Amino acid sequence: MSDLFAQEPAAPLAEVLRPKTLEEVVGQSHLLGEGKPLRLAFQSGRPHSMIFWGPPGVGKTTLARLTATAFKCEFIALSAVFSGVKDIRAAMEQAQQNLAMGKHTILFVDEIHRFNKSQQDALLPYAESGLVTFIGATTENPSFEVNSALLSRAQVYVLKSLTDEELRQLLQRVQDAGALPGLQWQEQAIETTIGYADGDARRFLNLLEQTSTAANASGITEITADFLHNALTLNSRRFDKGGDNFYDQISALHKSVRGSHPDAALYWLTRMLDGGADARYLSRRIVRMAWEDIGLADPRAMQIANDAALTYERLGSPEGELALGQAVIYLSIAPKSNAGYNAYNRAKAFVKQDKSREVPVHLRNAPTKLMKELGYGHEYRYAHDEPNAYAAGETYLPDGIEEPGWYQPVPRGLEVKIAEKLNRLKQWDKEAGNA
Repeated sequence: MSDLFAQEPAAPLAEVLRPKTLEEVVGQSHLLGEGKPLRLAFQSGRPHSMIFWGPPGVGKTTLARLTATAFKCEFIALSAVFSGVKDIRAAMEQAQQNLAMGKHTILFVDEIHRFNKSQQDALLPYAESGLVTFIGATTENPSFEVNSALLSRAQVYVLKSLTDEELRQLLQRVQDAGALPGLQWQEQAIETTIGYADGDARRFLNLLEQTSTAANASGITEITADFLHNALTLNSRRFDKGGDNFYDQISALHKSVRGSHPDAALYWLTRMLDGGADARYLSRRIVRMAWEDIGLADPRAMQIANDAALTYERLGSPEGELALGQAVIYLSIAPKSNAGYNAYNRAKAFVKQDKSREVPVHLRNAPTKLMKELGYGHEYRYAHDEPNAYAAGETYLPDGIEEPGWYQPVPRGLEVKIAEKLNRLKQWDKEAGNA
């Protein structure tokens, strides 16, 4: 019985096939190719502090381990999820012992962005003293998530998701290693697995392993796309609802609408919905796009965006998502104007830096006798009683402010007509001034 409990669990495929040398690494050719930055760093023989920034499953931990091997250093790994200052101190004590035995230490901190400021600060003196070479891994932008003092001491290497072709290379490596014997993969099944791996090598290997287990249980040897859909739970594409990936995709959606590209707008909208983004958040952003990038060039855009948001509130998913899709199509093809957006920002900036100015007496309300005696509302011209319902030559700004011209209509959509109207009003003001 003791032998049974002494058995170690079988290592997952991703661990079994973890590269032992740089040549075995699949992907990251922009860093590891001949003459590329990380390749040169390995060839230098001198370790330096670095941060690996990239999505999950692209080799951050693998490269950190290979760094220790290449530089013949001891390797201490911490996870920022489970470790604290106490663990950092224990690691430093081990590093001191390593140094006493003539060995330098590489300290690897996975998910460094999960460390708070004090925990990151605790690393600084040891990295500065040279006791350890610090290597961090993060899926978040280190510019925002890593202390500037620590960031300034480390070279940031940006890792990329694996391409479809690189994932095919990984599959070939699995087959060459005989890790999943007796299985034949149809081309569509390979494409399906690659699609759901979403550039994540670890996820890809886990899917292969799960497929092998399911195939053995079902007594089949040929893997089809239908078998994958029936036997596995194929999760949504990678999507971080609070990280860079989220903000990059919402940025791409907004820019696609602004750039009048309905297909791209639909792509990013459906990508985000597929990844689990909150459709209510997306509906709010769509309303914002209507006001910021279309504005008065097509006032119907605001109404359609609002109606889409209300439709989603009423129907929910998935039915309400159709309204959001049609809204981004309309916004994409609508005439574009940021004239109202710019005018508001100019007015806001002016008021913020300007002094508090009095309301002109002729514009003040005069509900009491005293106010009337003080001249409130005196000589106010009621526009509806004026020719063309316009008090030509009148001013509505505080004394001392010249007409600023913040709002400048664009020559598109309804704003063409608005510009014509404003020019006509200016002409009447000019004529009134000459009268």
